[in-house]
Amino acid sequence: MGLDVLVVSQTNPTNSQTCMAQGGMNAALYEDTTNYHVEDTLISSKNLASKNAVEIFCNNILDEIEFLDSIGMAFSRDGEKIAQRKLGGARNKRACYAKDYTGLRVLHVLFDYANKLQIPFLNNYKLLKFLVDENKIYGAEFLDIKTSEVKTIKAKSVILASGGYSGIFGKHSTNQLSTIGDGILASYNAGAVLSNLEFVQFHPTALKSSSILISESARGEGGYLLNSDNERFVNELLARDVVVKAIHEQLQKGKEVFLDVRHISHILKHVMPQELKLAKLHENIDIASELLPIKPAAHYSMGGVLVDNFARSSIRGLFAVGEASQSNIHGANRLGGNSLSELLVFGKIAVQCAFEYIKSQNFQDIKFENSSNLDVIFSLNGDKNFYKTKDELSDILYNFAGIVKNENSLIKALNFIENIDVHEYKIGDKSTTFNTDLKNFLEFLSQIELSKLYIKSAFFRKESRGSHLRDDFESENVEFDGISIIDKDKIFIHKLID
Repeated sequence: MGLDVLVVSQTNPTNSQTCMAQGGMNAALYEDTTNYHVEDTLISSKNLASKNAVEIFCNNILDEIEFLDSIGMAFSRDGEKIAQRKLGGARNKRACYAKDYTGLRVLHVLFDYANKLQIPFLNNYKLLKFLVDENKIYGAEFLDIKTSEVKTIKAKSVILASGGYSGIFGKHSTNQLSTIGDGILASYNAGAVLSNLEFVQFHPTALKSSSILISESARGEGGYLLNSDNERFVNELLARDVVVKAIHEQLQKGKEVFLDVRHISHILKHVMPQELKLAKLHENIDIASELLPIKPAAHYSMGGVLVDNFARSSIRGLFAVGEASQSNIHGANRLGGNSLSELLVFGKIAVQCAFEYIKSQNFQDIKFENSSNLDVIFSLNGDKNFYKTKDELSDILYNFAGIVKNENSLIKALNFIENIDVHEYKIGDKSTTFNTDLKNFLEFLSQIELSKLYIKSAFFRKESRGSHLRDDFESENVEFDGISIIDKDKIFIHKLID
């Protein structure tokens, strides 16, 4: 396209959260149809997805699967065909997969392709804030993690692909601990509109003691869910919100819940080698012959920066894709297998639209002064351990604002957060070279702010819908038959019109 492109990342690119997408990526390739994919996505969304957006998504993913295949993506095969499995909420086999390493292999093949195109990567840079003037983006400020310096990178447009905020649940999340919505919060602080933050999807099968994800492929290949009475209590391939609710009810009754794949032990090494290793490493359980204790854990955030069908946010020049965005695809409950697919489709659209945006604009030479004063953090001298509070906040969110909540529990969670005084803490490491205490404290600050926005959104939506479950409003309410909007601290419902 003739543009200078720079990819800035807090980690090494192949370590990003995408590597945790194990089960597959949806595309209606063979016996399936695009219409069925559209219908299943809309049904799963509980009437909160845009049909226009979903149709764009489902129609374009076919080209992206073909593109990945053409550049060497190591899909599992069924003869000459790309192998597909059925995931929860799908009426047909639709998820293209690479054993149970799908996301990791997508990352690697795209990283290799980018290197062939000589696209530069700048790693170990943590986003602090966006540079915006008159609602137009001009770049961003970053923490150089290697040196603890604040650095400015100018840009004529920015594509945000920084992931979601399920990491605010800490040890009760399948996500990396740093997945706490930094990019979403930076967008909001710069004036962007956010949407649907109350919708956090809990994955039905995480390891009981560590919250490590066990892929939906385990159920897609025929695995059962059993309670401690050895009973199957739910259809394992219903939509995730239904399965999570059923598991939660069993746990509330004092029963344990297990994943049982013993009856398909003969295929585990071929289709789920990673799950075998994870269960053995973290639980010391051989799932080929033993039941695996599981629990639901926060996994995917459906909310984020509100974007249109061209991935454009409300800030000119700022585009958002993947879990950082709310693209009106997932609504109240993401269909399993749609996350990687969404990222590919709208990632491509974002690049094309960013290019057109740059060609159409005149850019001023505006000087921005670094405003992220890290000296204030280094000078903190309280006596509290912020790591301990991070863990406490994770417990509070999971227990009072997690799978099922109500007005009283949300108020308890919010009160805990609002009583956190950051001046009572300090970072023990005062060095400037790879200071992980500094990085983690900044994430603690983001966790606090994103948790507030999440709780306020959950408090506002007085109904149960999809992943948002309240035991004081157990049914859907037509007054909330729309997406939630957070704009400058105001929260309201916006009706989708296709």
